[in-house]
Amino acid sequence: MQSVEAAIIGLDAEIIVVDNNSKDESCSMVKSKFPNVKLIENKENPGFSKGNNIGIAKAKGEYLCILNPDTVVAEDTFKKVLDFADSKTNVGIVGCKLVDGNGDFLPESKRNIPTPSIAIKKILGNAKQYYVNTVDENTIGLTDIFVGAFMLIKTAVYKEVNGLDEDYFMYGEDIDLSYKIIKAGYNSYYYGETTVIHYKGESTLKDKTYAKRFYGAMQIFYKKHFKSNILFDTLVWLGIQSARFIKNTIVEESPVVEQYAYISNTNNEALESKVLKPIILASVETPITENTQVIFNADTMSYKTIIERITNSEKNKGITFKILPKSSNFILGSHSSKSRGEVITF
Repeated sequence: MQSVEAAIIGLDAEIIVVDNNSKDESCSMVKSKFPNVKLIENKENPGFSKGNNIGIAKAKGEYLCILNPDTVVAEDTFKKVLDFADSKTNVGIVGCKLVDGNGDFLPESKRNIPTPSIAIKKILGNAKQYYVNTVDENTIGLTDIFVGAFMLIKTAVYKEVNGLDEDYFMYGEDIDLSYKIIKAGYNSYYYGETTVIHYKGESTLKDKTYAKRFYGAMQIFYKKHFKSNILFDTLVWLGIQSARFIKNTIVEESPVVEQYAYISNTNNEALESKVLKPIILASVETPITENTQVIFNADTMSYKTIIERITNSEKNKGITFKILPKSSNFILGSHSSKSRGEVITF
């Protein structure tokens, strides 16, 4: 939320948060820390599609940006994608480069239309054609399908195609919306010149519930847009049936952390008292050694700089990252796209 507020400075924009009946203190936190945010508190969980549609019905802008809550944007992200969208005619969706909490590119940032043949290959383990490989992750190019973590779209276009289909509870609705927009004759673009962190593991845990919803969403999409395919229908049916045998216990491998590097211009005694291993005060330019967890202080550096440092850091050295949001008593992060995001209070 902090990064979004920083990114709309100078823009005529509003932030709308839709809470689908959270059982924690999320709504109280939003009210106390973000008084300018329009908060919609649903009394039940109607799903991702309907929740977004409820919020979008209250929106007043020419453009909409559907954005997951587990994301971090740069201060110039919205300005860049808006300027790009305005420079194009007949524009549908504009997506951007998404990376996980360790700075690794998320290929679902740019996807092809998942025809039955492509979907069958992906189910069987060959996802090469599922993603757009003709557009480099740092460039710009026409792309058909985007992920709901970040989608910029004109409000008029969204309404023309009837928005997110509420038959999808969670998963598949972003593919459906992207495909409807392409079928309506619009051109959608992947814009790789801005990067957004998506702590994907927090909202996409691979458990029994995920499997049932994922295969159920695939079933809805293909019944809606494609002719019946016996092989595909069989694979989806098997996926739905096998979901009940998936254990909900998720085993995560914790990274090896030998020391912490606190990127800040001041010490933080409260944070240091929470960390049991050595913590060094470092700068953005300080080389990071193997098996170090880097903690960025958002009070003393921009979110854009933090994202750039995470994305550009050397990989395969056991380096992981956390962010200390402005004026906060917690750090957060995730060491891969498959692990749950972690919040540590101090």
